[in-house]
Amino acid sequence: MQVNNRLFEILYILLQKKKVTAKELAEKFEVSTRTIYRDIEALSSANIPIYMSKGKDGGIGILEEYVLNKSILSEEEQNQILFALQSLEKMNGKTEKDVLEKMSTIFNKKVNDWIKIDFSSWLPSKENTFQIIKSAILNKRLIEFTYYNSNGEINLRVVEPLQIYFKDKSWYLISYCRLKKDYRFFKLTRVKEIRLLEEHFEREMPEDKREEKEFKNILLELEISKEMAFRVYDEFDISQITKKNDGNFLVKVEFPENDWVYSFILSFGEYIKILSPKYAQNIIKDKLQKSLKNYL
Repeated sequence: MQVNNRLFEILYILLQKKKVTAKELAEKFEVSTRTIYRDIEALSSANIPIYMSKGKDGGIGILEEYVLNKSILSEEEQNQILFALQSLEKMNGKTEKDVLEKMSTIFNKKVNDWIKIDFSSWLPSKENTFQIIKSAILNKRLIEFTYYNSNGEINLRVVEPLQIYFKDKSWYLISYCRLKKDYRFFKLTRVKEIRLLEEHFEREMPEDKREEKEFKNILLELEISKEMAFRVYDEFDISQITKKNDGNFLVKVEFPENDWVYSFILSFGEYIKILSPKYAQNIIKDKLQKSLKNYL
């Protein structure tokens, strides 16, 4: 273990346990007690208030109210660091949890459990995908996967992964696609058989790549029956909803125009009607007619 890392670990132990013997530290780090005493001197030289006491309950300790780097980081900055780490810990588990525990100890703060995230609806089948993509982005390595697009086509893709993006209840991967030689959004639920490749890339996310340039949006005016009130309030913002005198709902909403939006509309069955645009009505009619042929 490098000296700087050992000094940090010693400081963390002192902040956590309050008091420890030189022998215990020497055994933990597999060094001599003389080395530990030199480390303690180095920490003291850095104005960290460490003290040593003799006797039965003696040992190495640190002043109880000490907070590392308080002069460098404000109270607000310390909180923001902890909140960011806590958000990551909720998503990714042990690694970020360990860092969160150490930083909360160093800042002498109890972490307020202000956020809970549960991805159980998709994580059991997607956890490995998520972790592979995360590793590929951070280490700038190519990934390969089979992709099922909205037109029913299946392609083997090799991409330079740049960012994981969450939008409207769905996860996307923003990447540079070697097949299409352009930037693409890939919906994670359609990514199968993913594999991390050895090859590295240097590309960075361009500043002008924004989601509004990737999606063509459609502004829909919908009438939804009162029987679907639970879905209306679940799936639309209150600012998009107008309740009619007959109890039905008028909804004005903007969605990315792709096959998903028409599947979403069809999921309301007989309880929805597109008021505008006209061409969206025709698309739904065509899909319903094709579906009906399956039963003739």
